[in-house]
Amino acid sequence: MDAQGRGQAEDIDPADQWVLNPDTGDYELRLPSSAPQSPVPGPRRATPAPEREVPAPRRRRAKPEEPPPGRRDRRRPAKKKTKKKSRGKKILLWTGGTMAFVILAVGTAGYLYLQHLNDNIESLPDDGASTGGFQKDQAINILLIGTDKRTGSGNDGYGDKGSAGHADTTLLLHVSKDRSNATALSIPRDLIVDIPDCPTTQEDGSTKVIAGSSGVRFNQSLGQSGRTPSCTMRTVTELTGVKPDNFMVADFNAVKTLSSAVGGVEVCLAKDIDDPDSHLNLPAGKHTIEGEEALAFVRTRHSVGFGGDLSRIELQQQFLSSLMRKLKSNDTLTSPTKMVKLAEAATDALTVDSKLDSIGKLKDLGMELGKLDTKNLTFATVPVIDNPAEPKPVTVVLKEGPAQQVFDMVKNDISFTEVKKKEKEKKKKEDAAVAARLEGEKSEPSEVRVRVLNGGASAGSAGRELTYLQNEAGVTKSENAGNAPAELARTTLEYAPDQADQARALAEILGLSGAAMKPGKSVTNSQGLPTMTLTLGKDFKGAGVKLDATSAKAPEDLQKSTADKVECAK
Repeated sequence: MDAQGRGQAEDIDPADQWVLNPDTGDYELRLPSSAPQSPVPGPRRATPAPEREVPAPRRRRAKPEEPPPGRRDRRRPAKKKTKKKSRGKKILLWTGGTMAFVILAVGTAGYLYLQHLNDNIESLPDDGASTGGFQKDQAINILLIGTDKRTGSGNDGYGDKGSAGHADTTLLLHVSKDRSNATALSIPRDLIVDIPDCPTTQEDGSTKVIAGSSGVRFNQSLGQSGRTPSCTMRTVTELTGVKPDNFMVADFNAVKTLSSAVGGVEVCLAKDIDDPDSHLNLPAGKHTIEGEEALAFVRTRHSVGFGGDLSRIELQQQFLSSLMRKLKSNDTLTSPTKMVKLAEAATDALTVDSKLDSIGKLKDLGMELGKLDTKNLTFATVPVIDNPAEPKPVTVVLKEGPAQQVFDMVKNDISFTEVKKKEKEKKKKEDAAVAARLEGEKSEPSEVRVRVLNGGASAGSAGRELTYLQNEAGVTKSENAGNAPAELARTTLEYAPDQADQARALAEILGLSGAAMKPGKSVTNSQGLPTMTLTLGKDFKGAGVKLDATSAKAPEDLQKSTADKVECAK
């Protein structure tokens, strides 16, 4: 293209230059005058792409005649020329945002192309296991599931042949309400959990309840006994107390196609690795990997760390951190070719829930996630210990205290990283307001009216706590109200504004933090009098045992890293 042609191309929005080459099946940047007539994506062919034609010069407008002498020129004065936006900025405005580690940018290449991308998307019902979908003005929780199910060509050497797949790699991505920070929490596949009963929509539209399992590996929450991603969702809610808004599922091909679409991602090894099981053979140092090599990297475990799944999780977190940085880099954002490849790869590789089954919905999610700064995206792993029930442990169990602390931080929207000063000041004020709930006059225990519900504590806890309150704490105006409508991770006390003095007295008796005190409404007890509601959550430790306030800091030994850094795997 000559200089004149290039100058003309720069005057046209790059999004309007994307046209399909029917001979190659690829979208190319070309001027509208040279665009093919058929915009429908077709199969790729082996024939080379035709050479681009130089567009015909634009026809210049004739210079207007000068008005006759004495006649007023009624033409509007010429507008002052403004500096054009750079090509990069134009494309950046066109692209959209980041979609859970995948910037899914859809331009204006035409309705038929968007429809083609919509047709690429595979979705499954959430079966009522989600919140109903993410909200733009709320914190976001997306469940990302990597399955070892083999699909597509070139995957014969990987995974369990004939398997329906397992929840092999699972992350709960929490994005804060103010979008200042996010946490990607890895859940080990070998973690022993209880999988709840799972109502699942069948192909004929009917619902089948798949029986739950107790004391089994987390990875059995998907694929086994016909379990779908909604079952994994329910298992995560049972485990963490956090109910996901949406899910995304990716198989082996996702790693290969997405890493290739961005031109490879940078990883680092502290030592040479030659792993015949994963097919990874790389010397120590930094490397840019994609395709088969990227898949081998995220599958390697025997040659790093202690050789188990926890060591592999660190590799996967390093890979996702690097992918995130590449996706948010100018090199990707300002490349229409990469953006279109990403759109194709992402819609082909991911299975989403029915609340995310269109490009428009994915773009909206991407716009929210695109607000994140990678330095405030923390990758962490659920705190676990070797299973004490096994002589030679191959599975793990929760490290109860730290694990509950991590779950609480996610649920209470607490950042695992230091955020910018403005957000820190805002958080400081919010914490002060919460702490202030404990300050002020307190009623005498005998004046406190409260009903006790079991919202996740062990069976019989409400009755035992009631006995303690009445016989030992002096809270005689208390009663057992049975089970709460839903389980809670943490114990809460709800009260009306005029019951604040009673709430402070009970909080002192129980060891409740300000965060556990929920100003709201009172209810009526069996005597027809207004009363508070104490709901015992999963953190309840026993009758008379004080509950510790939630720390705003992550456990000291928490395995975590941030997405803005490259850390070499050992």
